[in-house]
Order: sequence, then C-alpha cells, then structure tokens
Amino acid sequence: MKRIYAKEEYCLGCKLCEVYCVTSHSASKDIIKAHKLESITPRLIIESSDNLSFALQCRHCDEADCTRACITGAMQKDEETGVVNYDEERCVGCWTCIMACSFGVIRREQAGKKVIAKCDLCIEEEAPACVTNCPNDALVLAERAEEEGVQ
Repeated sequence: MKRIYAKEEYCLGCKLCEVYCVTSHSASKDIIKAHKLESITPRLIIESSDNLSFALQCRHCDEADCTRACITGAMQKDEETGVVNYDEERCVGCWTCIMACSFGVIRREQAGKKVIAKCDLCIEEEAPACVTNCPNDALVLAERAEEEGVQ
C-alpha cells in the first residue's frame, strides 16, 4: 500500500500542503473560496521546531487503533486498499478515535460539526493534494517497501 512519507530535510514549513489539502477537501475546490468562505480542517499537521519541520498525517496503520476504538464502526480499514476510511454518517462524535491515535493526526473538524478530519490519501484523485503541490518534494507517495529509501 502506498503511504505519504515526509522528507524533513526538504520541508521549509511553508504549509502549502495544508493550503492544497483544504482546497482539495472543500466544496468549491477554489483556493480563495475554500479558505475565505468554508471552514475546513487540514487533514495533516505541520510540526516545526527550530530548523526542522515536516508534515504529519494519518499513517493508515496495519493495526489501526482508531478502528478498534470506534464504537460505531465509522472508522474502518479497507482490506483491499489498506486505507483507513471514515464514514461521517456513522460518527457520533465520541472522539475515541482521536484519543486512540498514536500519532495524534486525527482531529475534530473545525466546522463545528461532530465529525473528524483525517487524511484519506485523496482517494478520489490521482495523488494526494499535499504531495502533488509540495514545492520542494518534501512529501512523497511511496510503497511501504520503498520506505527505507525515503529519509
């Protein structure tokens, strides 16, 4: 399964990955409207400290704690693709998935709805918006076997 990996030595912390993530998940798909008129939480988190920064998003874990913690079954792992999916209709806003995530990458959606925001690998697109639009190629989409070659 392909996953997103960060190459922190190339990340400048510019947050363009966040900008394009929000735009990709917006109703308008327009960069200005998405940020000015819609309230959308980016599906990734930028971590920064001194001269080190990188994007962190759902790891789509093989043994995903969030899926086991979900009391309604809203969080499920697609056995075929390996993607941890989220069904907003089944979510009751208990936040157990947020508490169970070892990486801290599942967050409450900003829009005030009782739903979560997490990386879905932009499954409706050819590649995730964050990877496609990173100006420094600090984010890569790679197979797990190739992970060791990604620093």
